[in-house]
Amino acid sequence: MFYNLNAEMGRAKLTIKKLAELSGINYESLKLKLRGVTEFKLREMVAIKKRVFPDKTLDYLFATESDRKESA
Repeated sequence: MFYNLNAEMGRAKLTIKKLAELSGINYESLKLKLRGVTEFKLREMVAIKKRVFPDKTLDYLFATESDRKESA
């Protein structure tokens, strides 16, 4: 669902478990959020950006497929 976030996790060789630890988000909750079953809260998104990917923007990390289509 979040293609850029998944790509950055791959580049950094981060598992969902490690991302959960670094961001302070519960592992099971994070899995559901990454699949799009539940939504990220703004504070969770900011935590991921600040603690794990400080050089990336929120817009980039959390862009969805519909965001890609709108900008095309």
